[in-house]
Amino acid sequence: MPALPAFPFPSDHALRLAPALAEARGDGAPVQVQPPYGAPAWLVTRYEDARHVFSSPAFGRDPRRAGVADSDVARVTPVDITAQTMVSADPPDHARVRRFVFHTFTPRRIERLRPSTERIADGLVDAMVEQGPPADLFEAFGLTLPVRVICDLLGVPAADQDRFTAWSDSLIEDSGLTPDEVLAGIAEMNDYLGEQADRRVEHPTDDLIGALVRARVEGDRLSRDEMVNLVRTLLAAGHETTASQIPNFVFLLLTNGDYKRLCDEPELVPAAVEELLRYVPLIAQGSFARYVLEETELGGVRLRPGDQVLVELSAANRDGSVFPDPEVLDVARADNPHLAFGFGLHRCVGASLARMELQVALSTLTRRLPGLRLAVPADEVPWHAHRFVRRPRALPVTW
Repeated sequence: MPALPAFPFPSDHALRLAPALAEARGDGAPVQVQPPYGAPAWLVTRYEDARHVFSSPAFGRDPRRAGVADSDVARVTPVDITAQTMVSADPPDHARVRRFVFHTFTPRRIERLRPSTERIADGLVDAMVEQGPPADLFEAFGLTLPVRVICDLLGVPAADQDRFTAWSDSLIEDSGLTPDEVLAGIAEMNDYLGEQADRRVEHPTDDLIGALVRARVEGDRLSRDEMVNLVRTLLAAGHETTASQIPNFVFLLLTNGDYKRLCDEPELVPAAVEELLRYVPLIAQGSFARYVLEETELGGVRLRPGDQVLVELSAANRDGSVFPDPEVLDVARADNPHLAFGFGLHRCVGASLARMELQVALSTLTRRLPGLRLAVPADEVPWHAHRFVRRPRALPVTW
């Protein structure tokens, strides 16, 4: 039997799709691949198939329900960083845990955070201007904005925010750390969050950690471990992905000329954010396996219980049957039902927060720094070669 194709497929640039993904989507049926860790999996690349996997009860996120051993979980990182979190839970546990944060992340509540987020963004640009060009946009702006917002929302002290950046990097980095080191970082983060929660038992607060503690103390069905894992997930996902997308978005806008268009037409920023979310392949290909719970068919392939499926969102978001001219970055695209935040039960609970932060980031930069440009040739921007979440190591800019 011939060896299965190694996955992820190679690409010539961090923000370009691998040609093999388009070929796989063109063939229609899922293809079996071998990820770096765990057992083989079926790769899904078409838009409608992706939505079906995300919404059908034939697929789950808890490997134990499908009889999949931890060591066999198909993944691109040494450790399954979603294990024992809301991300890997199925109903009814998933709904029970998710509802504790659902009301915090509604679009209306998130919109109330926009003025404070704008003040943070303006303050970061002030600091850049005061220091003078050149600057690393990732370090000076992209990294700091989302970590401050999510830490304020959850109630993490400002003095400890750098620690969370380091912990989050250890969770999503797929090179340089052993599985034991990743697990040690998770344990250290859990200990810290547990201490923060315990303090709020005696000294209640109005932040999200405080709200979760009140719910637990008042007898609701949320264990201490579930609460800690939930907060850890929110902290990591709530800053790392947005921190990576800000420099990704700006790099593309600067290199294709759309940055100036947004300066001239600021009303396009919301549509531009949606289009960039569709276009940018943020998450390493095929992350977060789904597990087949009952015999089913997908794209003409018969799947059996225990099979694993990797959904390649970036390929699904370039499906020409859904998106006209899918390879074109169109910042004015009107109809944009992308899957960047997933779909169905496990759709990203922080989608409204990410949207708001990205809109504020682009609006602030284009308003305050209309002359922003790369400080080095585009092909000299350094990129992380092996990351779960893709971004440049630095984005040198001037203005």
